[in-house]
Order: sequence, then C-alpha cells, then structure tokens
Amino acid sequence: MTPAQLSDGLVHLSSEQQHYLYRVLRLSVGDRFLAMDGQGHTWLAQLNADPTLATLLEPVTAQSELSLTVGLVMALPKGSGFDDIVRQATELGVSNMMPVISDRTLLQPSTHKLDRWRRIALEAAEQSERQLVPTIDAPISFADHLQQVTGLPSAKFLCVTRRESPHLLTCLETTMASNSSILLAIGPEGGWTDAEVAAAIAAGYHPVTLGARIFRAVTAPLVALAIVSAQLESK
Repeated sequence: MTPAQLSDGLVHLSSEQQHYLYRVLRLSVGDRFLAMDGQGHTWLAQLNADPTLATLLEPVTAQSELSLTVGLVMALPKGSGFDDIVRQATELGVSNMMPVISDRTLLQPSTHKLDRWRRIALEAAEQSERQLVPTIDAPISFADHLQQVTGLPSAKFLCVTRRESPHLLTCLETTMASNSSILLAIGPEGGWTDAEVAAAIAAGYHPVTLGARIFRAVTAPLVALAIVSAQLESK
C-alpha cells in the first residue's frame, strides 16, 4: 500500500489488494494480515465488514530487510527475463535494480516496461512481506552506469566467467565490515566483453565468480543475491 491509502487508522484497499486478500489469500472479515507502506513501516491489520477497508491494529517492529543496501546492476536479458529477475530479486532482499544496456544486450526495452517492472516489484514486496519496495531505475548504457558509480564508497562486484577470479562469498567475508552497501553487476547472455570488464575494473568493480558452473543470465543474479543474503543474515 501507499501512505496515501492510510487515514484515521484505516487502510483504503485498492481493487487489486482486495482481490489478493479475499481471492488469492482466501481471507475473510475479521482475519488479520500485515500491511506495509513500502517505506519501512509495517502494521498488523484486520479486514472490515466493508471490503474496501482494513483497520490498523498495532505497529510491527520485526525487521525483514537486509542489514546492508544491495544494488543489482543487470544487463537486460532477452525476452521477458527481467520480469522474473525483478520478482525474485525483490524476494531475496535487493534494494535497488539498475537495468543496463551492454555490448551484448539484445533487448531494447519499450517505455512501458519500466512501469511494469515497478508493479512487479511492488507485488513481490507485498508477497514476501518486505518493509521496503525496491527502486528500479530507467535503463541506461553500462558505460553511463560506470561513470555514475566511479568513486562511490560501495563494495562493487562484477560477476564473470572463465576468468581466474575469487569467489563472491570469499570477497564478501573480507569487505562487508567496511562497507554499508554492495553493488552486484551481472552480464547478459554471452557475458561481459573484455572491454567492459576492463572499464568496470577501472570504475572500482572487483571481478568475482559464482562457482564452477556457467549460469543462465536469468539465474546468475539470483545465485549472487542468495549468496549475499545468506552471508548477511547469518551474522
């Protein structure tokens, strides 16, 4: 929900939220659920006799967010692959998604894609009981992205294949204590070009591997985020 849906201790439910609560979750009048505003606030809420309303009962202080800000820089895969990445990356705790156009990117996204991705992120945040909805930036070239992040005080990791590079997990163990945010960059089908790897290193990225196997472009970001999430939540 959005802050605009809150007034006088009530939540004014949208038609989509009513469908999800009553038809998908099969809740009834008097049942309770978690209501989140996507800005870090969560309440225990109860469905009213009026199906368009729910009552806020009490705030919930349990923390569902990762302890560090995690950004995903994703070279857009072909087809609708980024739709699935947005949904699953949200479930894994990503804070920000930055789609980029790389040398080997095949997809040229239309303008309506960004709105679709943001709707998917909102739905996935609600489903996974996230307290924050990840932000999704408009697609830019990978070269422009590197200019933007050069000098930023983040731990930056470029996931590569067929190179002698340390494992992401090993690098996390040695860098997390001195950083408040992490950037993970994942290439498209075919991976990053040699020129892109060199440019990324010059911008402060550290090449890392995700293991001995070669993952699909839509699988690699989920593996990387799962490693980060597991490392952060095991502390």
